[in-house]
Amino acid sequence: MGLELSTPRARKRFGQHFLHDHSVLGAIHDAIGLQSSSHCVEIGPGRGALTEGLIASRPASLTLIEIDRDLAARLRGRIDASQLGFCSLIEGDVLNFDFIELATRLGHRLHVVGNLPYNISTPLLFHLMAQRKVLLDQVFMLQKEVVDRIVAPAGSSDYGRLSVMMQSSYQAWHLLDVPAEAFSPAPRVLSAVFRLIALGPCEWPQPGVDFPQERLETLLRVGFEQRRKMLRAHLLRWLQQQGVMPDEAKALGFQPEARAQEIPVSAWCAMAMRLA
Repeated sequence: MGLELSTPRARKRFGQHFLHDHSVLGAIHDAIGLQSSSHCVEIGPGRGALTEGLIASRPASLTLIEIDRDLAARLRGRIDASQLGFCSLIEGDVLNFDFIELATRLGHRLHVVGNLPYNISTPLLFHLMAQRKVLLDQVFMLQKEVVDRIVAPAGSSDYGRLSVMMQSSYQAWHLLDVPAEAFSPAPRVLSAVFRLIALGPCEWPQPGVDFPQERLETLLRVGFEQRRKMLRAHLLRWLQQQGVMPDEAKALGFQPEARAQEIPVSAWCAMAMRLA
């Protein structure tokens, strides 16, 4: 079934860039690896380029979430015309979508995939993070610079708030880079595909499980707002205002002479647990 929809133009307010390179699409489908027993959600199917391969995999269920009413109408018409009983379309904002409710209704955990809208990428990742217990894995495309931050190790120049938030709860892998000419219209940045799989029990407490996710977000916002300065110049003072004395902070891994990008994920999570 061909789902490629060429009529609608990309809308800037939705951050739309439609992928059309077949070699890239093939590599993404290989990474997703759907089986007949899989339950999959695609975020932002757009003109249907990625959707076509997902449908060809004939998963147990495929849920498409599309906010653009024109694209949603065309996708719905194609799905109905082809009588694809396993495929459904939800027209709406994915930031309001309840993945836990869907997984509960299906009785299965979900694969979530998509070429994510660049303008909502971080809020969307945090929205999914709060519901990760029902997600088997996530395979997404984003700006390469964002993917580099997600997978960056402590001590590197790309390591920051997003690195800690994602790695506090996931294993993260960079899978492949995608050139701008693979899209229509071509974005001004390089893109990359990456995979997230939620961590099981590990050596550090996890946000949303052992303490509120918002507590870690607040700690990281303060900690990285002056990332070039030593911790004693700003973060340790703030922690003291929260009741964490310098000696206790040091015992938790926050050395006064260190900088925020040198603190490992485990220490950030331990401190967030202490603040909670």
